[in-house]
Amino acid sequence: MVETAEEPEDPMANKGIGPVSEVTLGAEIDEAMAAEGKSIFETMCAACHKIDEKFIGPSPKGILKRRSPEWVMNMILNPEQMIKEDPVAKALFIEFNMSPMANQNLTEDQARKVLEYFRTLE
Repeated sequence: MVETAEEPEDPMANKGIGPVSEVTLGAEIDEAMAAEGKSIFETMCAACHKIDEKFIGPSPKGILKRRSPEWVMNMILNPEQMIKEDPVAKALFIEFNMSPMANQNLTEDQARKVLEYFRTLE
C-alpha cells in the first residue's frame, strides 16, 4: 500500500509554503499574460508536465479547481520546502514515484504568468 498524506477538508484554503500569500485573479483572463505563461511553461515545465495527462508530474489542466492560486505559485517557486512541509505536495511527491519537482528558479512574475496560462486550461 502506498502511503499518502491526508487532503485538507478545503484544499482551496491551503495557500502552501513560500513567498506568495495572496493572489488576485482578474474576472477575465489576461490573454497577453497567459501567452507569456504558455511560453514559459513550454520552455521550463513541459518536460515533466503534460496538459491532458499524468506524466512525470501532474497535469496542470483544471489545477485551479483543485488548488488555490497561492498554492500553485508557491509550488512553482518553492518546490523543495513544499514537498517537505505541505501535506498536499507531500502526497503528490509520493503519488508521482518520489519524483521531486525541479526548482526552475522562476521569478514571481514568471510564476504569475504561468498561473494565468493555467487559467486557460480549465
